[in-house]
Amino acid sequence: RNPGYNLWDKYFIANICLYILCQPNPSTKMAKRKKDDEYRTFQDEWTEEFAFVERAGSAVCLICNDKIASMKRSNVKRHFDTRHATFASKYPAGDSRKKACQELLSRVQATQQHLRVWTRQGDYNSASFAGSLAIVRNGKPFTDGEYAKTFMLDVANELFDDLPNKDKIIKRIQDMPLSARTVHDRTVMMATQVEEMQVKDINAAPFFSLALDESTDVSHLSQFSVIARYAAGDTLREESLAVLPIKGSTRGEDLFKSFMEFAREKNLPMDKLLSVCTDGAPCMVGKNKGFVALLREHESRPILSFHCILHQEALCAQMCDGQLGEVMSLVVRVINFIVARALNDRQFKTLLDEVGNNYHGLLLHSNVRWLSRGKVLSRFAACLNEIRTFLEMKGIEHPELAETEWLLKFYYLVDMTEHLNQLNVKMQGIGNTVLSLQHAVFAFENKLELFIMDLETGRLLHFEKVRQFKDACTASEPTKNFDLKQLAGFTSSLLQSFKARFGEFREHTRLFKFITHPNECSLNADDLNQLIIQTWNRVSIAVLTMFGSTYSCEQSFSHLKNIKSNLRSRLTDESLNACMKLNLTNYIQLQFDHLGFGFHGQIVTTNGKQNLIARA
Repeated sequence: RNPGYNLWDKYFIANICLYILCQPNPSTKMAKRKKDDEYRTFQDEWTEEFAFVERAGSAVCLICNDKIASMKRSNVKRHFDTRHATFASKYPAGDSRKKACQELLSRVQATQQHLRVWTRQGDYNSASFAGSLAIVRNGKPFTDGEYAKTFMLDVANELFDDLPNKDKIIKRIQDMPLSARTVHDRTVMMATQVEEMQVKDINAAPFFSLALDESTDVSHLSQFSVIARYAAGDTLREESLAVLPIKGSTRGEDLFKSFMEFAREKNLPMDKLLSVCTDGAPCMVGKNKGFVALLREHESRPILSFHCILHQEALCAQMCDGQLGEVMSLVVRVINFIVARALNDRQFKTLLDEVGNNYHGLLLHSNVRWLSRGKVLSRFAACLNEIRTFLEMKGIEHPELAETEWLLKFYYLVDMTEHLNQLNVKMQGIGNTVLSLQHAVFAFENKLELFIMDLETGRLLHFEKVRQFKDACTASEPTKNFDLKQLAGFTSSLLQSFKARFGEFREHTRLFKFITHPNECSLNADDLNQLIIQTWNRVSIAVLTMFGSTYSCEQSFSHLKNIKSNLRSRLTDESLNACMKLNLTNYIQLQFDHLGFGFHGQIVTTNGKQNLIARA
């Protein structure tokens, strides 16, 4: 209103006043914060108004046992009004609701007291752990605990009918907790303790090695299997550390990042990592961005890397190039014509039964399974006469099945794949050291040289099917000639294929030989610096911990397929990892005292299977 101010001055002053007026009152702001803080803590009146209690820092509903993380009156009231409108209408606000809420609180407190008494009794808990472990070891879902309990009750009711304490036995089975949630919790507890023992022993071991492989489960989620081998005292242990889920791409960087996060979380001593064995995939052994390259770069030191010897042997055993490939291709076409068509398959099985053949059908070929080719060829050879008859009945012509030259190659393929299968089976199994695997492959190379001589001389001591076919042909046609030199050439090509592979194993032959014959060889300074070993004992431990194959990873994927199936595809990562660990562990001691359940358990191996012996 002062006439000395012009219009622009008045406008500027008015804006300043408006800005000041719009600012919140500091005292009001502090009062509001104080009020918010007050309502961030649990209020006792909520128990009588909304049937809520405080438990472990959260507001818990006495009616449905749900938790409200944010302790605000509005959140508690909203939950009560929306979820328990029936309770609110049945017990209006006032004395009736207060009395109903007090009854609910009394029931919960009585249940908790009963649980405290129950947990002091080890019998039920030990049986619960034993049952949970049996369910997990057999790949059954957690919900099968209730079925197992019903089964035991039905059996006990008949089995112990003549015993005076039958009622006591039935009561104990009834009181044994085996709900799905209980089995899940027990499984996680046991897996957690196994993991603690694994990490403790790895930290105490002088060295440890890893076998790594990646596969996809039934829900199309990539699973990264990490198997460790290390010396725990006088025992060489081979344990599944984890099955890491890879949610995105599976490049070398992704696998390395996932593994390093796990290693940091579990405090693995990465400075003790000696070697890594992989399946040879580009994401594992890529020169710049492969897992092994990134691991060496991160550790700033050389780490031995091995390409799984089983994978390399399987690649050598393909034998599907050139003429042998044509033989195998025809076999697969004939099998697919018979087996892949339902009517043909039924009619062929009927034919086998009529002629009294020992087999009841043919096997389908699969390139994925390493031993498939040998079994398919062996079954085809055993049913060859019936196959010819069946194809004639169907009007299908395959004249090669009666040609001597084709049959000679076919029977050679049957015999040779049988030898390769024997080698493959010999190298499979848990606990095979890099020494035994290397010896098996190199010994088979010597066998191949013997096979070449056997074919060139025509004695056929190691080719049973070829010898039988040759003898049968010679009996009917004595002047028949057989080109066995061509078969010797196939064997020579196979030998060259073997000699061209297994580079990492040949490179360290002198080191491996030092373990078994220390008096015949010596290590140079580079080897000593690389392995950081000074004595023969440390060299032995270091070499024995090395993986020569990823068989353990393949075995873990077999368990994975059994555990996470089409009917159980929504299993969480935590539950899957716990089930896998309990299925693959070799630890014999499980102590659960520190979990507060008064339970002692022991896993013992009997007839190749591991069981839990529990005692209170």
